[in-house]
Amino acid sequence: MKAAPQPRSFTAGELAAFDGREGRPAYVAYKGKVYDVSTSPLWLKGLHQDEHLAGRDLTAELPDAPHGDENLDGFPVLGEFLP
Repeated sequence: MKAAPQPRSFTAGELAAFDGREGRPAYVAYKGKVYDVSTSPLWLKGLHQDEHLAGRDLTAELPDAPHGDENLDGFPVLGEFLP
């Protein structure tokens, strides 16, 4: 069984490397936490609904989404986001 990664801190530059493209994992930040959304079919190739990109802080974008932050509840929290 694979061990869960240790929580860590991500800067905006570090988070940008996890954009879900070319086989890279898809991570997003929201309200200071970093989530791994790689397993979601809604985040294929790091793009969600042709509007949101992985590798970014979505805190300012989610209030305009048709859903709330409850959609992130099932995804692993990898650490904190340091803007």
